[in-house]
Amino acid sequence: MARSTADGALRDRSRWLRARWALLTTGAGRDRGMSTAEYAVGTIAACAFAALLFKVVTSPEVQQMISGLINRALTVAG
Repeated sequence: MARSTADGALRDRSRWLRARWALLTTGAGRDRGMSTAEYAVGTIAACAFAALLFKVVTSPEVQQMISGLINRALTVAG
């Protein structure tokens, strides 16, 4: 009797795993990641953000602030 229950549980588990695997490998859940167009848009957005960040970091105000921070750190450390 106990063996019958164990066999049934094993079959149920096996059936569940097959159904779960089928769900993960087929259908709408399979469409993961970015397509070529999405990569292009993401790349353009990243380049625009990099250009903006470069512009901000190379501005005289930010360079002066960074230089002051480095000088203060070296003064405290020395």
